[in-house]
Amino acid sequence: MTTSPLTHFDAEGQAHMVDVGNKSETARRAVATGRIVMQAATLAMIRDGHSKKGDVLGIARIAAIQGSKRTSELIPLCHPIPLTRVAVAFRIDEGNHAIECEVTAETVGRTGVEMEALTAASVALLTIYDMAKATDRGMCIEAVRLLEKEGGKSGHWKAD
Repeated sequence: MTTSPLTHFDAEGQAHMVDVGNKSETARRAVATGRIVMQAATLAMIRDGHSKKGDVLGIARIAAIQGSKRTSELIPLCHPIPLTRVAVAFRIDEGNHAIECEVTAETVGRTGVEMEALTAASVALLTIYDMAKATDRGMCIEAVRLLEKEGGKSGHWKAD
């Protein structure tokens, strides 16, 4: 049987954790983004800090960082990696009644941090939903994606 181009499958097509033991440790960075769209009143409540549950974006930032650290517990074939930095930024998009989240995750290691950045962005947006769902169950999480990655054998990649 030929080798699969998908690294999480062996020659027999069985799922496995990729062996990174022979890879060099390099500085690695990944940037992921996503957004949550909501009613104008919900956005104003979050922006102005009037949520009964507290500082929605502050809690979402902490949740994102926690989510990044737990990625290997959530995604079955991810390696647990020592993160050296996780930065979370929010931008309010008044015109589209949305909050955009951007996460940068960094490490020095043998495997990348794309999944950690993507997980962090997703968890931040889910936390915003959880904290505001009492006023707006129709919020929509969308466009969670990788923007950029650096490091390792594959080098630098940036989304179009």
